[in-house]
Amino acid sequence: MASDKTLRTERMLPYSAESIYAAFSSAETLASWWGPKGFTNSFDTFEFVPGGKWIFKMHSSDGQSFSNISYFAALSPSKKVVIRHDCAPYFTLTVTLLEVGGGTRLIWEQEFESAEVAMAVKARAGSANEENLDRLTRALEIKAGIP
Repeated sequence: MASDKTLRTERMLPYSAESIYAAFSSAETLASWWGPKGFTNSFDTFEFVPGGKWIFKMHSSDGQSFSNISYFAALSPSKKVVIRHDCAPYFTLTVTLLEVGGGTRLIWEQEFESAEVAMAVKARAGSANEENLDRLTRALEIKAGIP
């Protein structure tokens, strides 16, 4: 954890910041990897512009659906994506992309309203952020033609 109320995950990816940013900006690609292992997504609204809405459902492998309302608080092409999750648990996700020698360091920081909420999410969600980045990596491999 970066602070008491921030969950932080970092990963070095062998892809350009541009290709990683594109995995966020394309609704089809984002739907293919967003969320932890075993989840699928259906998007109702996807407005990838600063202030744009993102309304979607995450579907678990056991048939449950989870409604989500977010908006894109800030976008900086190939550098940063800031998403405000506007339903419980409330948080701001900042994804920073730093080009580093043939790849990109991705920094994923979820800042919650309080340390208590952050700890509850961490206890319940466990390795969900790592699984999310595993799925992003696989989506990038597919785009690059890696079997």
